[in-house]
Amino acid sequence: MPGNRTAPGRRVPRRILVIDVGGTHVKFRIDGRGRILKFPSGPELGPGRMTRRILKRVPEAAYDAVSIGYPGLVFHGRIAAEPHNLGDGWMGFDFAAAFGKPVRIVNDAAMQAIGSYRGGRMLFLGLGTGLGATLIIDGVVEPTEIGHMPYRKGRSFEDFLGERGRRRLGTRKWRRAVFDVVAHLERALEADYVVLGGGNAARLKKLPPGTRRGDNRDAFIGGVRIWQHRGPDLPPRAPGRKAVHA
Repeated sequence: MPGNRTAPGRRVPRRILVIDVGGTHVKFRIDGRGRILKFPSGPELGPGRMTRRILKRVPEAAYDAVSIGYPGLVFHGRIAAEPHNLGDGWMGFDFAAAFGKPVRIVNDAAMQAIGSYRGGRMLFLGLGTGLGATLIIDGVVEPTEIGHMPYRKGRSFEDFLGERGRRRLGTRKWRRAVFDVVAHLERALEADYVVLGGGNAARLKKLPPGTRRGDNRDAFIGGVRIWQHRGPDLPPRAPGRKAVHA
């Protein structure tokens, strides 16, 4: 995708602007450390408005490349469907032209999953406004649309585990639903371990067996990592960490 990938052999960008687009907030910062800036998102936010707001706070000279975690379907580096919780206009938007630098786009759950990965077969579930799900198998990143698949009573997994589901069920029943979904998906996908990320992961008093809590800051680590490897895959084991098995 012109403007959205580095050419083979090109040097890894030194300063990366990482943008985590959520249904409630857009968060961004330079690289995997430092101060996180943010502003509200919501159903009126389109890509043009988002880029303008970011560029008011981060000058183009401050970064060499951009990573975007997008809350929707991304296929081969392209936004393939409009988001469920934001405004329209994301498909076909030229982010590379808007930011003036090379851009890589991945699903938002995939970006946080990449930052959370410690080897082996990992299932990442992002408990936020919606439900993001990414499977990483020995370094191969597989974003999924599990959240929109049928679960129970004619409703999807996201209808139960997303924020609207929590409000409908109440937090206590929502927690039980999280335990049930984790158990089902862990067995079905043969995951070694599950990472629960997203803002609502903090609402769990205890974690399901075989899981660990992620950190929303892992999205920024993931945004840096996707520029450190030429392909879509990660090393079989992240440097300095061992694979975790349930």
